[in-house]
Amino acid sequence: MTTTAVNNMTTTALNNMTAVPPLTPNITVEALETNVSRAECGTQQLCVAEPAVCDPSATGSCFFLAATQQSGSNFDFSISGESDGYIAATLSPDTTVGDNDTTYVCANNNGSVRFFSTVLNNGELVPTELNVNSVRGRVNGRRIQCTFSATLPSPTTRTTGFAISLSDGPFNATSGDLGSPTTRFRSPVVDLTNVNATVNNQITTTTTATTAAPTTTANHGITFHQSLTQALLITVGALGLAML
Repeated sequence: MTTTAVNNMTTTALNNMTAVPPLTPNITVEALETNVSRAECGTQQLCVAEPAVCDPSATGSCFFLAATQQSGSNFDFSISGESDGYIAATLSPDTTVGDNDTTYVCANNNGSVRFFSTVLNNGELVPTELNVNSVRGRVNGRRIQCTFSATLPSPTTRTTGFAISLSDGPFNATSGDLGSPTTRFRSPVVDLTNVNATVNNQITTTTTATTAAPTTTANHGITFHQSLTQALLITVGALGLAML
């Protein structure tokens, strides 16, 4: 009975994922009237942020993404961050981010938002048509915010698990060129439908671990240099007394 129930639940979930048609592409940007907020994090939407508890509606640096399932593979997204060029959210089905992975880009186009649907491949953003619509955006100083609806990439895999990356980079408003992104947040693979998930920034952990060692080595070098100097001064002083 247990096996039958699990199989039925799995079959129903997979059917729901494929029964809903993908969204019709339309990346025309309308005005976003209110700030992106974390008010529904953990109850209605999955949220990731750097710093972890930052509020995109408040002052201060905050890279933020929220995801809410509409139905099947269709999700509503909100992203926010600080940049003079663009902010971007990348979804990867595995932890190898940047291998032709779907990336949504919101750029500061002289005070208004220009939206790009792209793939991130080998550190470069390549514009491509994705199933995205209902785009809204706003720019306030360096803060860029966007909301949009999107069909998750690779819907034939029937999964809602993705590694999430948030990044920023330069944007040339004249030519429309997107520069290479700098990653500010990177998660492990997480189920976007699990609004209660706690998602940590793997970049923060890695940076902390790799920057501790050089500081310790530098301190040992200074201590050794000071000891050697003191020894030489003592020797010179002893020789001077002997000559007297």
